[in-house]
Amino acid sequence: MKEDYYETLGISKAATAAEIKKAYRKKAIEFHPDKNPGDSTAEAKFKKAAEAYEILGNEEKRSRYDQYGHAAFEGGQGFGGGGMNMDDIFSQFGDIFGSAFGGGFGGGGFSGGQRRAKGSDMRIRVKLTLEEIAAGVEKKIKVPRKVQAPGVEYGTCSTCKGRGQVMKITNTILGRMQTSAACNACGGSGQTLLNRPAGTDAQGMIKKEETVSIKIPAGVEEGMQLKVSGKGNDAPANGISGDLLVLIEETTHKTFVREGNHLHYDLYVSISEATLGISKDLILLEGKARIKLESGIQSGKTLRLRGKGLPSINGYGTGDLLVHINVWTPKTLNKEQKVFFESMLEDPNFIPSPEKSDKSFFEKVKDMFA
Repeated sequence: MKEDYYETLGISKAATAAEIKKAYRKKAIEFHPDKNPGDSTAEAKFKKAAEAYEILGNEEKRSRYDQYGHAAFEGGQGFGGGGMNMDDIFSQFGDIFGSAFGGGFGGGGFSGGQRRAKGSDMRIRVKLTLEEIAAGVEKKIKVPRKVQAPGVEYGTCSTCKGRGQVMKITNTILGRMQTSAACNACGGSGQTLLNRPAGTDAQGMIKKEETVSIKIPAGVEEGMQLKVSGKGNDAPANGISGDLLVLIEETTHKTFVREGNHLHYDLYVSISEATLGISKDLILLEGKARIKLESGIQSGKTLRLRGKGLPSINGYGTGDLLVHINVWTPKTLNKEQKVFFESMLEDPNFIPSPEKSDKSFFEKVKDMFA
């Protein structure tokens, strides 16, 4: 079971954005690889802190985490959390520590050294049926991605000499301060394009259709967004690929209406079925269920079938199926049926109770309105 992100950073769930940032900075400094060389435990804690900050440091992701827990980011491609590499983590340090810390540590992009460019993210929409949402599904989607064209060559950036960053000396009230910034000429990659094959863009990239497999967990909802790491556009100069963001859309079901994890179903029964009672087999999203309608059941009655709804995405049980009874009233009557209802109008006690009368009478009613 994964550790709670708030516990990872040592903060409460009521922590402000500033407190979250401060807590991450403290953990990152404590477990940074340069301060703990060869310590795999410290490196693991460093990555966990970065993963926690990626979620809690983003208002939208934090809201999803508070609502659904780790389940909202599952599948190795969750909604934003898993699969961070060291380049992703070091790229956060510019925001957390500021460029003035350029010489503080030596690891990755945090040292002020060369940074690998990252490709842009891509967004697609995936429509799911209620059956797919109930069981979970794996979708194979064709995605037109930007990839590096064959034959493209890169050379060392002449502006930053391959370092990816340029240094600046600034005079301040505290004295002269040296800061670093990403090189504008190469975008921080330290490399520039030497040749561009025909049909490629300014960065030597081409569009190529690729089939991407997306594992969608059971219980997702309309509007949720999954992230498939590394399946967005590639970056030039062998940089880090962007991510594929998948927006969930839910198709309308012909039988069931969804309300959270609960399902609603309108069951129509005839007058004879409502009067005499009957057992009905319902076709569910998965399998069947039999319900028994007691004699004399009224239109508007709701029956609840526990655990026959949709699974919770965070693994906390399954919703219910609510069956709403609707007694169908015939629009046209034959002669025998018309006489029957006219007799009821003349004598409200025309129909005796099943407990005190001949059962054959009710069988006749059943046949009359079947």
